[in-house]
Amino acid sequence: MARKTKKMVSVELKFRQPLERILPEMVTERGLSATADELGVSKATLGYWLLKLGINVRRVALAPGESLEVKRTG
Repeated sequence: MARKTKKMVSVELKFRQPLERILPEMVTERGLSATADELGVSKATLGYWLLKLGINVRRVALAPGESLEVKRTG
């Protein structure tokens, strides 16, 4: 597990969940900019957190009529 900064811990306390659970959902639903704004950090800081915690962010373009399914393992 990555060592967390004081700011990371304060966000976890505010949301009462670990960042590893908070961030993927927030980024998927809101996007990077809105997530950073809601957490009170810069986009650069959010990007660093994602990298530090091993959270991958992928951008996918879908044609009309296509869909995407995300499967969680573990």
